[in-house]
Parts: sequence; structure tokens; C-alpha cells
Amino acid sequence: MIGIPLTLSACQSDDDIDLSTYVEQTEPADVLYNQALANMNAGRLTEASRKFDAIDRQHPYSEYARKSMVMGAFANYRQGKYEEAINSAKRYVSLYPNTPDAAYAQYIIGLSYFRQIRDVTQDQKEARRTIEAMEELVQRWPESEYVDDARTKIRFARDQLAGKEMQTGRYYLERREYIASIKRFRYVVENYSNTRHIEEALARLTEAYMAMGLTSEAQTAAAVLGQNYPDSQWYKDSYKLLQSGGLEPRENQGSWISKAGTLITGGA
Repeated sequence: MIGIPLTLSACQSDDDIDLSTYVEQTEPADVLYNQALANMNAGRLTEASRKFDAIDRQHPYSEYARKSMVMGAFANYRQGKYEEAINSAKRYVSLYPNTPDAAYAQYIIGLSYFRQIRDVTQDQKEARRTIEAMEELVQRWPESEYVDDARTKIRFARDQLAGKEMQTGRYYLERREYIASIKRFRYVVENYSNTRHIEEALARLTEAYMAMGLTSEAQTAAAVLGQNYPDSQWYKDSYKLLQSGGLEPRENQGSWISKAGTLITGGA
């Protein structure tokens, strides 16, 4: 057998090993923090996140670690790493609820959910979580500069949830499953009366009730629609539908629609 020559390196003693290759170099917290901010300003968000994480590991109880936690959450949000942003921001709010940056951390949580809201044909869990996060911001930090935008995001998310209910309701209506469709449209009227879907919901109720022969309910739905949105095309269409059956809008005060109509905020 032919021996295979081997090249052996000289043995190293423990004193010769460069430990810097195995142990993370520790740098002052302020140096790391300023480096992280410089990277953020230069658009190097990945490197900024790495620096903020390093501060949290190397100086966990420092003031810079506290600041780095919320700034790291923002850097992750900017990169579209929403779960990481949410986790960091939630940790900040949990540890430092009474600091000036707590409202901002909560805002990042809401924004991260908001950016993940999907089309109404898909699941709307992110819309629900947006509402929860932003409502917490409004309730806990009512004087925060982020409250106005939080309310805007809440309105959008509620509109999405209403849109999902409408999409499902139309699906049932097209298949003449009137009871199922009415359930969806009623939910919109009772729970999302200040969204842009309220007009169509009342019109669709008029249509579904007429199809079932429940003319009093159909007339009430059209009447409430006309009282609140007299110039709406949905009202004009509902009026024509009633006329085709020799009817006109007329409110039944005992109907659930009439009671819900007092909650509508978008009408005249």
C-alpha cells in the first residue's frame, strides 16, 4: 500500500489561539449606538439592526439598551421584518411602559400589523390586530402625537373588516342563501355603521328581504338608507326595487333596522 503523505500544521497551545474569533468583541454602548444611528441614516438598515442587537446583548441594563430596543424595532419595521419589529416593540412596552418612547413602540406594533393587512377576499386577522394595537395606543397614551394616525389606521382596518363581511354576504346573496346573507349585512349595519359599506349593506338588506317576501323589513331598510343617504345611488336602486313591487320606503319602528339606524354616523 502506498502511503498518502499528510501535511500537518504545528500544534498550537491555548495561549496561541486568537479568542477574538470565538468571542464577540465588546464595544462601548455609546459607540455602538452612534454607529447604529449612522447606519440607519445611510440606509444600511441591516447593519443598524445588528448594532442595536449588539447593544442589547453587551449592555443589557444600560440606557442605550433601552433606546436600542425601540430603535431596533423601527429598523426591523423599515425592512419589512414585521414579526421581529412586533416582538421587540412588545418587549419594550412590557419593560418600559412609563417611558416617553413607550407610545412610539406601541405605534410600531400597530404599524407592523397594518402593513400586513390583506385584500378583503383573504383572512383579516391583521386588521383585527391593527385595531387592538392602535386602540391600546389611544387608550394608554391619549396625548401621544401618534394618536391621530392611530385613529386613521383603526378606521381603515374597521373598513376592511366590514368589507370582508360584505364580500361574504354578497357570495350568499348571489346563491340565494338569503338568511346567511342577511346575517352578514346585518352585522355590518350593527357593528360597522361608520364605514363606507353601510350604504350597500342597507341596500343589500332591502334586496334580500324583498326576495324572501319580508316586505316590511325591506321597506324599513330602504327608509333608513334614504334618511341617511338620500342622494346615494344605492338608495335610488333600492327605491326602484320597492316600486317594482308596488311599495315605497316606510320605516317600521319595531324593526332592528330602525333601531340600528340611530347609530349610523355617516348620514345627513
